[in-house]
Amino acid sequence: MTSRQTLRLAPDAAGLAEAGRLLRAGGLVAFPTETVYGLGADATDGRAVAGIYEAKGRPSFNPLIAHVATREAALALGRFDAAAEALAEAFWPGPLTLVVPLAAGSPISELARAGLDTVGLRVPDHPVAHALLEAAGRPIAGPSANRSGHVSPTDADHVLADLDGRIDAVLDAGPTLVGVESTIVACLDGGPVLLRPGGVSRAALAKVLGRPPGTAAKAARAEAAPLAPGMLASHYAPRAHVRLDAVSVAPGEALLAFGAAMPPHDGPVLNLSAAGDLAEAAANLFGHLRALDAAGATGIAVMPVPHDGLGEAIRDRLARAAAPRD
Repeated sequence: MTSRQTLRLAPDAAGLAEAGRLLRAGGLVAFPTETVYGLGADATDGRAVAGIYEAKGRPSFNPLIAHVATREAALALGRFDAAAEALAEAFWPGPLTLVVPLAAGSPISELARAGLDTVGLRVPDHPVAHALLEAAGRPIAGPSANRSGHVSPTDADHVLADLDGRIDAVLDAGPTLVGVESTIVACLDGGPVLLRPGGVSRAALAKVLGRPPGTAAKAARAEAAPLAPGMLASHYAPRAHVRLDAVSVAPGEALLAFGAAMPPHDGPVLNLSAAGDLAEAAANLFGHLRALDAAGATGIAVMPVPHDGLGEAIRDRLARAAAPRD
């Protein structure tokens, strides 16, 4: 990836204004939460979200949590049933992430949602995180601000040790309170399910819900795709058969292209990136797959995508889409 100068911003009015500007412009800004530092990008901008994966070296496109400043902002992005509303009222702001159905017109990018029709939402309990979200004026995707597989960062120096030159800025508010990650609860059909234990205990959830939440094991069997970070990855499966590394297009196939040169074709075609830009390709991946699937083709021929950088994650998702299904 292209090296960039990483700014260390103070959590004052000027620093917050600059951090908000960078996020609105599609940049990457690390910021503190009540647990660890998160790596923030505009959750409504697929290109910006692709930058998170590129900077972290994250191996696959798992769903990312969208952070918002208020409960009211979250209610505009997802559909909350009575259980979700009760949990939000009880534990926000705080270390609880709720996975809910996507609201109609919700602007959260498909890449941030990993192609799912659900969204993970959280209102963090940290004054600087809250001020940044207000300054940015939009939901911010924010996994931990470290290289994938490394220890999560609890101060700005930790962030820079991993990501200096790979992100635009870190908002330095000193050490965070070291704690466990947020609890993740899915509030979908079938009742609340605990996907990941964390800062809100199962007992506390049960007290609000009036019963214990379901278990992640049941959710993993019931769902065809990962609902949240930390879940076992699965694939988004189009109805059409997906054929990888295609150099020709068979009759009845749609074409998912990459780059300027394309094989002859007479069916539907969408290009992940005519310029061969992997960040653009990542941002377009799920939407293009859905659109070609909806076009009614019996198969989707996918042109070769490079293995390097974001190409690894793109190929990982395409391989899952192409895997044999029961």
